[in-house]
Amino acid sequence: MNKDSTIDLARLSAMDVALASRLLKGVRDATLSGHRPRVMPRPDIGESWDRMLRGGVDPDRDVRRGLLGVDEVAERRQSSPLLPVLPVLREALVEVADAAQHIMVVSDAEGRILWREGHPAILRKGDRHGFEVGAHWAEDVVGTNGVGTPLVTRRPVQVFSAEHFVRSHHQWTCTGAPIADPRDGRLLGVVDVSGPVETMHPATLSWVTSVARLAEARLRERHVATLERLRAVAAPVLARIGGRALAVDPHGWTAAVTGMPLPDRVALPKSLAEGACWIPSLGACKAAPLPGGWLLMVDDAPEPLTATRVVLDVSRTRRWSVQVAGEAGAWTHELSPRHAELLYLLALHRAGRSASGLAEDLFGDPARTVTVRAEMSRVRRYLGGLLAHRPYRFLEDTEVTVVLPDDPQDLLPHSTAPAVVRARTCGA
Repeated sequence: MNKDSTIDLARLSAMDVALASRLLKGVRDATLSGHRPRVMPRPDIGESWDRMLRGGVDPDRDVRRGLLGVDEVAERRQSSPLLPVLPVLREALVEVADAAQHIMVVSDAEGRILWREGHPAILRKGDRHGFEVGAHWAEDVVGTNGVGTPLVTRRPVQVFSAEHFVRSHHQWTCTGAPIADPRDGRLLGVVDVSGPVETMHPATLSWVTSVARLAEARLRERHVATLERLRAVAAPVLARIGGRALAVDPHGWTAAVTGMPLPDRVALPKSLAEGACWIPSLGACKAAPLPGGWLLMVDDAPEPLTATRVVLDVSRTRRWSVQVAGEAGAWTHELSPRHAELLYLLALHRAGRSASGLAEDLFGDPARTVTVRAEMSRVRRYLGGLLAHRPYRFLEDTEVTVVLPDDPQDLLPHSTAPAVVRARTCGA
């Protein structure tokens, strides 16, 4: 490998395992000592190491936290959104993992291991390593790894030998892919395949990623089925209503409407209850419970919208949100990475940004206005009453507060948008 080049996983896997491990150990040691290594770590790994150094994770000692109790593991399993797709994960991963001397691990969104299956000898090694059911494998707990790092990056990650930040993990190779809720993009957990360093293969990354996408497709199918059931229940009710109304599931996805165009989804208040409520994209409504959802009847003579406070929370490394509060009540919406970027940029530029300006901020390319307009159209589904366009901006009488992380480097760490990278660098 040439000086100042970046490690290539395919070339690494073709090397002798001992030689590859020594190479990675040299890269890690140089990086941790503050020197520029001869070969640079892969971007996902290097960024993770930076987070670990800023967060004070000990690179030489695994600081283990207590396991969840049996009862709490059982409770988390039963309530996990991944429980319905566990058979899919088992069928696609466990048999092959067993044959390849690997184990399959499924974690929740906090990095707690809920399920673990595979080769018996590797399961025993996992026990000695603390890689067991109930253990906490978030990145800020045990460093760079195939469970915690995908939860931060929201991307599949393969971690080989000394790419693990903590020294005691160097005898393992881990490949994890996040699984997101297709309804709202919320992270549900990670599926990971792990084994001894000798079993590393770069194709494992594509394999695990494909299985994670298959699990998301099954979750999407289940969601469509629940909307069909809600539609059957709501149809006769809507037929008796004279005005505008719609039936939505608990996440705001629309099953049926009357008297209005069909929106894909509406943003619901955080604690929706029967009676009068305010729906951002609809205005004043009356809500009534339905089996599997809500009936929303639109008030066509609503009170005018009063001054509103918007709080954009980007203080965490993931799970960003926008909270809206006013006399009509308060609600919170969890944001996708792209929507977090857009709202952060609009909060920075209260006078507004054109589509081309946002395209340059996000992509460094002012010509990518089609993508920006499509994303802003989605944002306006839940913030439509608070955003103006031409240029895009928050309404003048809206109080906007941004909650930032303590360390500027943790601002939307996934983002490669030029404007966000500048803000991280300048400490904005």
